[in-house]
Amino acid sequence: MMQQERTPNLEAGLRTTLAIDDDLLMATKALAEAQRKTMGEVVSSLLRQALQPKESGRIVRNGIRLLPVQPGALPVTLEYINKLRDELP
Repeated sequence: MMQQERTPNLEAGLRTTLAIDDDLLMATKALAEAQRKTMGEVVSSLLRQALQPKESGRIVRNGIRLLPVQPGALPVTLEYINKLRDELP
C-alpha cells in the first residue's frame, strides 16, 4: 500500500506556540479587542506588515526626499503647477 504524503492545510492556518514578551502580549490583546479580531489575526497582520519589502533607496534631490511615483500617475508639469497656483484664494 502506498502512503500519501501529508501537507499542511495552509488555508486552515497553523497552530504554533510563541514565546513573546509580556508587554507585546498585552499590546496584542488590546489591539485584538479594539479591532474585534483574534490575537492570531492581529499577529498575522502585523507580521505581514513587518515582512513587506522596504524601499531600497530613497531619492534625494537638493536635500529633499522625493516621493515615489504612484502607478498610473500623470506627470506634474509647469502648466499644472501654474493652474493650481492660479486657483489659490
